[in-house]
Amino acid sequence: VVAERSKALRRLAGAGAMASVGAGVEWVGEVLAGLGERVVGVGVAAVNGPLSTVVSGPSEAVAVVVAACEECGVRARWIEVDYASHGPQVEQIREELYEVLAGVRPLDVSGSGVAFYSTVTGGRVDTAGLDTAYWVANLRERVRFAEAVEALLADGHRVFIEASPHPVLALGM
Repeated sequence: VVAERSKALRRLAGAGAMASVGAGVEWVGEVLAGLGERVVGVGVAAVNGPLSTVVSGPSEAVAVVVAACEECGVRARWIEVDYASHGPQVEQIREELYEVLAGVRPLDVSGSGVAFYSTVTGGRVDTAGLDTAYWVANLRERVRFAEAVEALLADGHRVFIEASPHPVLALGM
């Protein structure tokens, strides 16, 4: 799934950007609303924690958001990608994603006894639902990492491990 999605994302290369903002989603929403037409196409791509929000959209418009955050004294960092996932730009490759992912059967989606918490839904899901539509939504829709962590905590989980090349989600946890 990851490899095929990555191939499809190459078509979007150079057409967008993403930035991490050290503020809550409500504050970021207010900034976006206040910037109006200057940030058309920019939206919240991920809510990773109470003070960790990611925006995505056209490069020039994301630059306006980054500058506005910095003017307010709020940390805003570019994410090293040249496309805008978790937003409208993904619509350009939606059909291609359905085509390439429909043939991928990387795992048994009949269900599992192992708990699976989704950043698409923000909660626990039955793995039988991890079909092509789920993985397209996983790339297109807002990442609800903070909600997934809250659901894990509510269900009694207390130990979390960040397993990635960059500990970007550790701050959110």
